[in-house]
Amino acid sequence: MPTRLIVLWCPDWPVIAAAATAGLSAHVPLAVVAANHVLACSATARAVGVRRGQRRRQAQRACPDLELVADDPDRDARVFEPVVAAVEGLTPGVEVVRPGVLAVPARGPSRYFGGEEAVAELLVDRVAEAGVECQVGVADGLFAATLAARRGLVVPPEGSPEFLAPLGISELDQPAERLPGRAELVDLVRRLGVRTLGEFAELPAADVLNRFGAAGALAHRLASGLEERAPSRRRPPPELSVTEEFDPPVTRVDVAAFAAKAIGERLHAELARRGLACVRLGIRARTEGSTELERVWRCAEPLTAEGVRDRVRWQLDGWLRVAGDGGLDGGISVLLLDPREVIGAEALQLDLLSGEAETSVAERAGRALVRVQGLLGPDSVWRGVIGGGRGPGERVRLVPWGDPPVPERPAERPWPGAVPKPTPERLVTGPVPVVVLDGDGAEVVVDERDELTAPPRAVLTEKGPPRQVLSWSGPWPAAALVRLQVVLEPSGEGGERALLLAGDGTTWWVEGVYE
Repeated sequence: MPTRLIVLWCPDWPVIAAAATAGLSAHVPLAVVAANHVLACSATARAVGVRRGQRRRQAQRACPDLELVADDPDRDARVFEPVVAAVEGLTPGVEVVRPGVLAVPARGPSRYFGGEEAVAELLVDRVAEAGVECQVGVADGLFAATLAARRGLVVPPEGSPEFLAPLGISELDQPAERLPGRAELVDLVRRLGVRTLGEFAELPAADVLNRFGAAGALAHRLASGLEERAPSRRRPPPELSVTEEFDPPVTRVDVAAFAAKAIGERLHAELARRGLACVRLGIRARTEGSTELERVWRCAEPLTAEGVRDRVRWQLDGWLRVAGDGGLDGGISVLLLDPREVIGAEALQLDLLSGEAETSVAERAGRALVRVQGLLGPDSVWRGVIGGGRGPGERVRLVPWGDPPVPERPAERPWPGAVPKPTPERLVTGPVPVVVLDGDGAEVVVDERDELTAPPRAVLTEKGPPRQVLSWSGPWPAAALVRLQVVLEPSGEGGERALLLAGDGTTWWVEGVYE
């Protein structure tokens, strides 16, 4: 059963952080822009027609006085730190989901303060004292609790599936989470006729996994009101913690960013060596005056090395900002990363190189391919999966990157008439007809017994003169086709060339080329 959580959500947080940093009034129309599109906008800007997802020029046309600010996740995390500290002063166990959203286990605070509604009211008041407006929601599971916070609702225990069922399928795509491929997945599901989370949850989980891959399976669990991952998590051993001591203590943000990169890569490398990935990261620090600092970051997906570095950098930046305001007794002298919760690293699905190279190389390749899918769509990146079949074209199945690499036909089954190894390095996609000739210049065809009418001596293509056949092998009859291997004499354009020909009894064409 999903953990019951209290989620605090600060609407339009990138806009709030940008306005606070720039010293702008809350009444100024403002938009945060990333990749020439509006990522978030203020209520004043929305009132005059500015919308999330608009192009910069469209937003400026709707509001000529619009203030444009570049997207900056570091800024969002740094400004959010005082809000987290305010909530932490009321209840322990605070986990930062992302800048603008944090979660607290509901069981302890609700018992202490007299109910979940009372906790929600206290949290809203406490954050308001820090000068920020927020909404609070309570539900089973992080996804349902986040959507409940957007509506200011307390969902009854075990009521998350009923709460989620009537909501639109677009709720799976929250741009603030910046999950690659989620928008494309939602668009594809909608085009298939699924309109609500309940309709998506009613689909068989196995069918969703086969059709949409791991990303679709995760979205299906969320729509069903379940935890992000199945309850097979492992408790990390104590020796996974990574510690770094600073001499002199860190007091500057640029030094903190460099330290975050080094210690983040050490932690990720150790986890990868053990076949693990982190989903809840604890960051602890000690100042020169022996003040202990601690923060937990909860992650919707397993953290990559880049994700670990980002969260450590954001947190150090937030703490150093407090120190710069006189809130801490000196710089940070000790930093410790503690993976609070880990899962099997196969959830990353970055097996492009099948473990034959360094994990970092596979991760970089995987992130690059996912980025391409995010820009061009899920069908823009394909991978070949080798299975069974008689011809080379039948054996290869192309599947979108991220989908399970399941062959179309099992390779273990006997395949009478299959072309023996080696397999052609290049398959010819378009029809390239050829004529096979015998020693007298007559066409070679296949008779009723699937045998050649004469030994092949030359092959005539649409371009150039006939090329002599140095050697040949076959034929291999398979269903309605017959295949034949030929090695042609060198030509003026190159050396010997080996071809795999396919025919229907009267006509031959090139099916593959041996490089």
